[in-house]
Amino acid sequence: MFTGIIQSVGRIARLEPRGGDVRLVVGTADLDMSDVALGDSIAVSGVCLTVISFDEHSFAADVSNETLSHTSLGKHKAGDPVNLEKALRLADRLGGHLVSGHVDGVGKVVSVTPDGRSQRWTFEVPAPIARYIAAKGSICIDGTSLTVNEVQGTRFGVNLIPHTVEHTAFAARRAGDAVNIEVDVIARYVERLLASGDAPRLDEAFLKQHGFA
Repeated sequence: MFTGIIQSVGRIARLEPRGGDVRLVVGTADLDMSDVALGDSIAVSGVCLTVISFDEHSFAADVSNETLSHTSLGKHKAGDPVNLEKALRLADRLGGHLVSGHVDGVGKVVSVTPDGRSQRWTFEVPAPIARYIAAKGSICIDGTSLTVNEVQGTRFGVNLIPHTVEHTAFAARRAGDAVNIEVDVIARYVERLLASGDAPRLDEAFLKQHGFA
């Protein structure tokens, strides 16, 4: 699990084809690798990858064809910036929201416009993902935990403060770029519960008792 709080912006050093899959080597910039061990998970622009080798300044991970097909990693090239976050420890602060590192699909940047000192970003996602996105809910974009401003069909908006732009790979993103999208895991479980027919019935008395009616 991750928090969606980016710890460093690394760069893709190499993509080595391996029989249909790819071995990805990522330069870690200032990410502290002193507590990393083989088999640890590191999120690369929101994609949970397993460390198979590493040194002080880089690590390697194998990326399956399935992951390449359903994330933006298949579109990247050497030199591209990527957001990095090591896996959450139980003692860590949960500054963003719970993120699994399992990408639901690829969206794209529609527009970026100034909004005071911040920037308003609009994204478009495939219709099957859009139904899980709600205004004021959480969304993970390229591994970054963000709050949704508004939703209109398959498009939604967020605001990025200067700190977020400066300390993530969003600084290099432009309209038309692909981004990894992970919806809030709570939305997935709510849908499953409702579909099963086992969801608790919220009657009028319950709603009044808890101030919802």
